[in-house]
Amino acid sequence: MADNSKDSNDVRQRKTNVGTVELQNADGQSRTVNLEELTASDAELAAKFGYKPVFKREFGYLSTFSFAVSISGLFSSVSTTFVYSLSAGGASVAASTQEVGAIDKLIAGLASSEYGAAQLLLAAVSMGSNFKYLPTTGTIIGVMAGLSLVTGVVNSLSTYWMEKVTKSYVIFHIFVLVTCGIALLAKSEKNHNATYVFTDVDSTSGWSPAGFAWLFGFLSVSWTMTDYDATAHITEEVSQPELKAPWAISLAMAFTYIGGFLFNIALCFVMGDPTDILASPMEQPVAQIFFNVLGKGGGIFYTVCAFIILKFVTFTAMQSLARTIFAFSRDRLIPLSNIWVQINPRTQTPLYAVWISVFCAIAINLIGLGSYAAISGVFNVTAIALDISYCIPIFCKLVFNQFEPGPWHMGRFSALVNTIACVWTLFVTIIFILPTVRPVEGATMNYAIAFLAGILLFAALFWYLGGKKYYKGPLVEAEISENSSAKAGSGSRTSSEEPKNDEEVQV
Repeated sequence: MADNSKDSNDVRQRKTNVGTVELQNADGQSRTVNLEELTASDAELAAKFGYKPVFKREFGYLSTFSFAVSISGLFSSVSTTFVYSLSAGGASVAASTQEVGAIDKLIAGLASSEYGAAQLLLAAVSMGSNFKYLPTTGTIIGVMAGLSLVTGVVNSLSTYWMEKVTKSYVIFHIFVLVTCGIALLAKSEKNHNATYVFTDVDSTSGWSPAGFAWLFGFLSVSWTMTDYDATAHITEEVSQPELKAPWAISLAMAFTYIGGFLFNIALCFVMGDPTDILASPMEQPVAQIFFNVLGKGGGIFYTVCAFIILKFVTFTAMQSLARTIFAFSRDRLIPLSNIWVQINPRTQTPLYAVWISVFCAIAINLIGLGSYAAISGVFNVTAIALDISYCIPIFCKLVFNQFEPGPWHMGRFSALVNTIACVWTLFVTIIFILPTVRPVEGATMNYAIAFLAGILLFAALFWYLGGKKYYKGPLVEAEISENSSAKAGSGSRTSSEEPKNDEEVQV
């Protein structure tokens, strides 16, 4: 029998011997299979990490890359956030900040994407009515709620269909981005010169010196090059994830970096007077540029394309969020974990996790009914919160040096890149909590600092009042034993339970 004095970590020791694991099929029936019958990724998930493989690995190279590209939504993200850079400091800020910075967005990120999709759709409607119809905040939030339900329905599909939907995205996105850039440059009758595009600074923020305009311009980049870790959240649905996931993330970031830089430059060349497009009755400067340069038909077409691309962003963002909720619930980290961890036997996806994501996205956006400044603060805090969450493991890697590289790593450049990431995150976090307009009033206040403080306070209370009493680390669902037997269960064991003997552990 195991010694009762053993550390609880011994209970979680994963064995790597060949054994068996219990799985469920689409009808909810259980069956026991040898690890040798599983794919290498599923076998490692069960043997090394102690988790039962529950998702089908449908995502290959193209669909994983498409997923990684879609989470940034380059064309639509620039379309909805170009205003931040332009109003902060003019053409040079809008054209150049994409070249300098790359920042990040989960629940609030999904909510903000749904909100932006509603804005783009209603901008196209306004354009079609020759601006006789102008959407109100209430209308935007109502449309956002309907679009969130559509996103929930799409994410209720099986992984097979989600892979098919995602795979088509990158082709459509590249087509729209390239054709739009060419059409704008070809149809524009009066372009700015390069001196204006790269040197003009016209800050309306009230901050001085003008260098602050550049710093606030990074807000636009934070929405475009964002949430690139989302691909890691679906690795249980990717074949050979240790190679395909980092490959897709790296290539997608390179595409977003280069494509975003060039598209911003094209917009700055053809935009005309910044004052006019910032005063657009649609409150969508890029949509106004489309209308001014391409006419009503071309303006509606590319605004609708931006809407479609942003909906792809919400599809992938919700998939990523639902899988994250599932993963946290699997380790009993969040309340009502027994609900969110359930896998639908027909779709083999966590439907309850999907629909709680829909509810949260709609609930957050309801803040906008009371104050646009408040909802903007929620959207701003997403970049801050995700950046900090990324830097915690990076900082621990640098300090404790307990890191086992995978087949994809940066080698000798790793420490340098990690250090830059931590310093950059500290720098932009300070920028993102500052008000972007002075003098500061209630309508211009950046409430991101208040929301960030609230999040940290809630997290601390949650942990000290309850979390640390029951969360002891990842739970073992599939323990592989040396005698080729495995007991797969619900993962409800606590750390105080001891293994039956040195060879077999029942969960």
